[in-house]
Amino acid sequence: MASTKQKNAAKNNIKKAASTAKKKRTIAHLPKSVRTALGKKASSAAKRKKVGSKG
Repeated sequence: MASTKQKNAAKNNIKKAASTAKKKRTIAHLPKSVRTALGKKASSAAKRKKVGSKG
């Protein structure tokens, strides 16, 4: 089990990584196969979110 301190540190790391990726547009520089896989994953997550909000 992670401590509260560890959880907070992990959350901050994720936020920092996300903001850096937005700034550097890391995703744009990835190979096409990786980008399509990420896109598919994102769209399936969005679908799931949409289905969940209807009910």
